[in-house]
Parts: sequence; structure tokens; C-alpha cells
Amino acid sequence: MVKEMSGTLFALASDVKIQVEFNPAKVGAYRLIGYENRALADEDFNDDKKDAGEIGVGHRVTALYEIIPVGAAGQPTVDPLKYQKTKKNDSDSKTQYANELMTVKLRYKPLQTSESVLLSTVVKDNKLALEETGNDFRFAASVAGFGMLLSDSEHADGVTWSQILTLAKGAKGTDEEGYRAEFIRLVETAEILTEK
Repeated sequence: MVKEMSGTLFALASDVKIQVEFNPAKVGAYRLIGYENRALADEDFNDDKKDAGEIGVGHRVTALYEIIPVGAAGQPTVDPLKYQKTKKNDSDSKTQYANELMTVKLRYKPLQTSESVLLSTVVKDNKLALEETGNDFRFAASVAGFGMLLSDSEHADGVTWSQILTLAKGAKGTDEEGYRAEFIRLVETAEILTEK
């Protein structure tokens, strides 16, 4: 609690908002895992009057998306839109953005200011296998899987306790504070309790 206290007491930024725009040439469907209660209307992203979250000293925010590539099985079917433009980007745009998976925008208000600052970055489509990703990503994926199993999520089809444990143990890293080891013990305990 002592280590977490300073991050709670001292905010670095207020009204932090994140907006993700997926490239429709690459992403057929997506689902945000967790944060369902923190959804923000698209038009509220640029509105500095809308209240959003705070980020404290030493804190990180992780958002995971399940992505279904264009043309893959499992995409939801939607009737064609009547009043919206449905025409795909022209060939120049397709070429220009061909290796982009998404654009992530972050808007925040620095301390003691009322006007927000915008940061934007493009995420390339690197097509990494799960085993090729970093420890932090794999560990976050194991935590998301754990949450889905605990909540008996309809999206947890095929996720097993064994997979979560293997993923978490393989991504434990140096774990100086012991938080990851504590999570692994928690998953092991939950697995035992669900078997009873």
C-alpha cells in the first residue's frame, strides 16, 4: 500500500481519454476487453468539458482488444448502411495505410490546466505470434483471460486455467515487487477452487 500511495495521491494528468481507430482494410471486427463501463461517445473525445479519468505517478493503463481480421471467420454480420458512406478508401489511401492496423489517440490535461493536449501514434500490423510479444503484453493477456474465466464470460470459449498459468509463468520476468508471482498463486488457487 505504501508503494501505491504516491500514485493515488499525486495525479500527473487529469481527464485522460483514449480513442482507437481501426483500419477497416485490416480489422473486420473488434472487442474491447474490460472497460465496458468507461465507454465515451466519439464526440466527447475532443470536448474538454467532459470529465474523464486521472493517471497518477507511476501508473499505467492497459487496454486489450480482441481483433478479428478482415475476411476471417467469426465476424458479426451487419446490414449495409443506408445513409453512411460505405465506399472503401480509394487505391491511394489503401496503399498509404496498407501496413497500419490502428491509430491510437490520447488526450489529457496537464496539471493545473483546463486545455487538453493531444498525442497520436500509429500501430503497425507486425503480425507477431503471441510467443514473440513482450513479457508485459503476455502477462496482461493472462490477466485478461483470468478475468474472463472468473466472470464466466461468453468470450472465454477455449480459454483454460492451464493456458493462463503457462502464459503468466512464461511472462513473469524479473518481478521485483512480487506482484506477478502473487497473481500466479491466485490463478492456481482459483483453479483448485473451481475443480471442487
